[in-house]
Amino acid sequence: MDKLTIEEYQQKYFYKIELVQLCRQYKLPTYGTKAELNQYIIKYLSGVPAKNIKAKRCPSKKAQHLRANQITLNTKLINSGFSFNNEARQFFANYFQVDKFSFKKSMAIIKRRAELENDDTITVGDLIKKMQTVNTKATHEEHTYQWNNFVSDFCSCKQSNIFTNKLKVAAILWQHVKKSTHTKTFDTQLLNQYHAEIKSFIK
Repeated sequence: MDKLTIEEYQQKYFYKIELVQLCRQYKLPTYGTKAELNQYIIKYLSGVPAKNIKAKRCPSKKAQHLRANQITLNTKLINSGFSFNNEARQFFANYFQVDKFSFKKSMAIIKRRAELENDDTITVGDLIKKMQTVNTKATHEEHTYQWNNFVSDFCSCKQSNIFTNKLKVAAILWQHVKKSTHTKTFDTQLLNQYHAEIKSFIK
């Protein structure tokens, strides 16, 4: 494998076993937490000679991964034994009261950033808050996308030409569609269904 640039490295997500392989390839210390391995690699890719990069601590008894009942909102994301495994999956399933929980990409990104910055202050509780913020933003973007498509489809149909203010009519119809359980798309039947509310905008 060719030597990565620091930009390429920071854009990818690596599992710990992959970090160990990279450290071995670059002749860096292969022992330590994932955050420590990240620091070794970043230093090396930033131009620090491998011989000048020393392990932060000597090997000791391997840290045990936390069980689901040992994880709390105050558990640190790094250097605590927390990992995205079945135990963590069970913790999140219990927390969100769902039968099955799937890890989100945003969770991996947040943990990855903590590892890159060696930030051991971030907790599982922080992870949940940040993840929910990211998910809320994604939901907002999805709604915006749906609204834009709805307006475009409405304005493109011939029936919309009879209205003086197409955007206002589209907004009225969209409020009904948004609250319904149907797909969030424009259908000409909406013009008949909500005729009483939009007839004042007919030319």
